[in-house]
Amino acid sequence: LLPLQSQLSQALNGLSDRAKEAKEFLVQLRNMVQQIQENSVEFEACLVAQCDALIDALNRRKAQLLSRVNKEHEHKLKVVRDQISHCTVKLRQTTGLMEYCLEVIKENDPSGFLQISDALIRRVHLTEDQWGKGTLTPRMTTDFDLNLDNAPLLQSIHQLDFVQMKVSSPVPAPPILQLEECCTHNNSATLSWKQPPLSTVQVEGYILELDDGNGGQFREVYVGKETMCTVDGLHFNSTYSARVKAFNKSGVSPYSKTLVLQTSEDTQSEEQTLPFPVPLERSQLRRMSPFSSTLNLQPSFSGRSYFELRSSAHQLSLHSSLQSLNSAVAWFSFDPASAHADIIFSNDNLTVTCNSYDDRVVLGKTGFSKGLHYWELSIDRYDNHPDPAFGVARIDVLKDAMLGKDDKAWAMYVDNNRSWFMHNNSHTNRTEGGITKGATVGVLLDLTRRTLTFSINEDQQGPVAFENLEGLFFPAVSLNRNVQVGAWPCSLEQGVTFPAVGRGHFAVT
Repeated sequence: LLPLQSQLSQALNGLSDRAKEAKEFLVQLRNMVQQIQENSVEFEACLVAQCDALIDALNRRKAQLLSRVNKEHEHKLKVVRDQISHCTVKLRQTTGLMEYCLEVIKENDPSGFLQISDALIRRVHLTEDQWGKGTLTPRMTTDFDLNLDNAPLLQSIHQLDFVQMKVSSPVPAPPILQLEECCTHNNSATLSWKQPPLSTVQVEGYILELDDGNGGQFREVYVGKETMCTVDGLHFNSTYSARVKAFNKSGVSPYSKTLVLQTSEDTQSEEQTLPFPVPLERSQLRRMSPFSSTLNLQPSFSGRSYFELRSSAHQLSLHSSLQSLNSAVAWFSFDPASAHADIIFSNDNLTVTCNSYDDRVVLGKTGFSKGLHYWELSIDRYDNHPDPAFGVARIDVLKDAMLGKDDKAWAMYVDNNRSWFMHNNSHTNRTEGGITKGATVGVLLDLTRRTLTFSINEDQQGPVAFENLEGLFFPAVSLNRNVQVGAWPCSLEQGVTFPAVGRGHFAVT
């Protein structure tokens, strides 16, 4: 009997363990029910937020497209109304001449008629010629040559679906910097990297980091899938450290080896590029010229002073800023890569125009984050009183609106009578004095004082336009199809050359 009791007791102990495990499993399942409910609520909220964001983006785009239609509408009405006014005046003059001629024909004095007949005949023929070919032809069509291409968006909406999370893969290996493809130009640096040759781990992207050029902390300057990146707006004559790492859904790789690079210093010879490697002990790499990404460098040259000392406080401030410019020159031209698609480039990207009636933005190639920079643009042709805008902008500024409409640009827009400063669609400091054919617009970016100042025809236009500027800024212009811009170098007297120089030409086609 005792053996049987012992055997049953052992069996009950095993069954008790299974029952205990089952209870714990039921608790786990009940917790999973609660977790599923919580995750479902969180996931639904995330889905609604993502869809709402898409709807908001569509509504913003809808407003932008409606604005374009309204501008086209206003432009067509203006052209037709101008033609109506012009034709009405000419018709009134023609009718008056006809009535006068009929009275002359009734003149009974032959001698009096002979005295004025020849002049009247010439005047009649001249007036008739003024009604020549094209005068009675409409200058504008009534159709709106705009067609909304919504097919790709509808297709994307129909294909919108969930992506099933895949099983995690291993963390990527550290990328390898390709030293033979790394170089510097002016105040920009280009870095290139690749995965180790034998690596089979999937990589979703890379993170490039640079320090502050003074041995400070690293910061992210690029995140994406590309294996080459150009960083603009670095400080001149500075030494930077760079490193890169890879990532996928499983995590982030260790950093690559650190690369040390040096930006340019002076302006005495032709364009060069500097290959790497550079020793990690941060040795100074000296060169005889800066690096230019846009133009062949030329020696500094003397020129007339574009700003003479004025009596007002504004002019004194502007003149003082210009006199403090040093001899470093950072050349730049217009940048096709970041410009709106409607911008047309020519003359080695020194000249731009536009094929749209709407305002379009184009940036300079070189960005500035430190120092004192000045450039000019001159108006060669000007008609129908367009409102070009001049200033500076971030690289991600809106390209399909007037400069200053968003918070990424600081600008002055000007017509033939007055100007305004504009940032984040806020208009300030209306100032009398506009632009005409032959006028010159100057832009002075002082990142030491963190200010932006404008001039027209060598006189400061209004007060200091903007203050407390900080970060990376690119020269920027917005223009429509009536405007053409070109860039040329300029300098001050006594061989003092501007740090950033461009001389431009505006023209109406």
